[in-house]
Amino acid sequence: MKKIQHIITILCLLFLLPCCENDGGDSKISTQKGALPNIQKLENSDSFIDLVAVQNNQEINLGFSVDLAIGKISSMDIIGLYIKSDGTIIKATLASNITSFPVSFNLNRNDLYDAFENLNSSEDFATGDQLIISADITLKDGTVLKIMNDDGTNNFSSNIATSNLYKVFQTYNVSCPSYLAGTYNYSTTNIGDGSYFTSDVFTGTVTFEDQGGGVYIISDGTFGGYTALYDETAIGVELKDICNQISFQGSNQYGDTFTMSNLVVNGNKLTFHWETSFGEFGDTTLTRTDNTNWPNLTL
Repeated sequence: MKKIQHIITILCLLFLLPCCENDGGDSKISTQKGALPNIQKLENSDSFIDLVAVQNNQEINLGFSVDLAIGKISSMDIIGLYIKSDGTIIKATLASNITSFPVSFNLNRNDLYDAFENLNSSEDFATGDQLIISADITLKDGTVLKIMNDDGTNNFSSNIATSNLYKVFQTYNVSCPSYLAGTYNYSTTNIGDGSYFTSDVFTGTVTFEDQGGGVYIISDGTFGGYTALYDETAIGVELKDICNQISFQGSNQYGDTFTMSNLVVNGNKLTFHWETSFGEFGDTTLTRTDNTNWPNLTL
C-alpha cells in the first residue's frame, strides 16, 4: 500500500497528472490546478514569535518573501491566520491584489495588532499560538484557490506539502527558544501496523534539523519503524517544541499524521510511543551522545 502511494506521488509531481489525495474523491489543490505560491522566511529575521521578547515589549521582525511557484494568475492576496491555543482562529488579509513577484514583507508587533482583532497587547500572545502565512490565489478565469482553509486546515495534497521545491505556507509559533537540533541514536521495538508485529529492535541515527521557532524536521519520523515494515524511511514529519512541550506536526510522504504518548525523560534517554493515522506504531528510545541530558520535556 505504502509503495503504491509512493509511486502515485512521484507521478503527480513529474507529470502534473490530476491526482487526488484520497480515493473518495475529496478534491484538494494539486499541481494540475496550475498555481501555487512559494513563501519563504527571510534570513536575518525571526523564525518564530519569541514570547519572552514580546512580554518584555521588545520588537519582533517576521520577514518572508512571496513568489509565484507555478502557473499564471490574475492576482494573489497574502493571508494570515492567527490560531489561538484554544482553537480560536482569526483570518486577516495582510496584502491584496499582488501581481508582481517576488515581494517581501516584514511584520512587527503593531502590524499584528492592526491585522488581528484578537491581538491588542503583549498579553494576548500565549504559548501554543500560531501565525500561519499563506495566500489566496485568483486565477485568470476568476477562480479563487485558498491554499489554507479558513479553519486552518490544508487545502492541498500531500505531494505539495512535502515538496522541496516550494513552501505554500509558513508557520510562526509563539514559543520560547528551543535547542533540540542534533543527531541522536535511536532504538525502536514493538513495531506493527495492525496486521504485522515484531518485537525485534531496530537501531540507527536520526537528525532533528532546526527550522526555527521550535520546529525540527525529523530525518526518519518512525525511527526505524518504516525500515522494519517497508524498508524505507518516513519523511516530512516535524517535531514541535513549545517551551519544552513537544508533539509531532505535519505529515509524512503518504499524508499520514503522527501522535506521541508515554513520554519518559531519563537523563540522556528520551522514550516514547508513536502511532500514525494509518495505524503503524512503535516504541522508541532516543539517546544523546553529546554528554548532555534531555531537557524536562512534556506532552
